[in-house]
Amino acid sequence: MQYATAMNAAPLSDPGDIRLLGEGFVLRPWRPDDLDSLVEHANDEHVSRSTSDRFPYPYTREDGERFLSGQVVNLNDPVMAIEVGGRACGGIGVRAGQGERGHSAELGYWLGRSLWNAGLMTRAVAVFAPWVMRKLSLYRLCATVLDHNPASARVLLKNGFEEEGAQRCAVFKRGQLHDLRVFAKVRRSLDDAT
Repeated sequence: MQYATAMNAAPLSDPGDIRLLGEGFVLRPWRPDDLDSLVEHANDEHVSRSTSDRFPYPYTREDGERFLSGQVVNLNDPVMAIEVGGRACGGIGVRAGQGERGHSAELGYWLGRSLWNAGLMTRAVAVFAPWVMRKLSLYRLCATVLDHNPASARVLLKNGFEEEGAQRCAVFKRGQLHDLRVFAKVRRSLDDAT
C-alpha cells in the first residue's frame, strides 16, 4: 500500500490533497464532479439495504448534491471516495468520537454492487483503517454490521477487527427488526502497528 501524502501533510480541515493508493483503487476526497457516478452506484436498493438511513433509496441527484455539499456528513472528516478507473464507485469514512470518546471512531463504508465479490472493499479497509488510526491518533476503530450482511463482517475480520458482540434489536429498517454485530480494532499504545 502507498500513501501519496505524508501523515501530517494535510490537516483534517483541508483533506483535498490526500490520496491513498491501493491495488486497483484510489481513496481520495469526494469532489463535485463525482455526482453522476455517485448517483449511478448509490441508487441501488441492494446497496442501501445495509447502510444507515442517511443513505436513502431511491438515491436521487438531490441526495447526491446534499452529500457532496457536506449536508449529510462532514466532508472535512476523513470521508473518502473509492475511485476505480477514474470514477467514484463507493465510499469509506469515519465519524470520530467526542469528549472522553475522542480516542475512538466509527468506520463506515459502501460499494457499488457492480464491484462486489472481488475483494475491493477488503483491500480498501486494509489501506484506510491503519491510515485513519494513525492520522486521528485512535486507540479504537469500531464498525457495526447489520445481521443480514455477512460479507461486510468478513471484510472486517480479514482486516484484524474482532467481533465484540451484538446490539440486539438495534435497528428497524424497511419493516424489519435487526441486530447489529459490533466489531473493533484496538491498540493499547499509539506506537503499536495497526
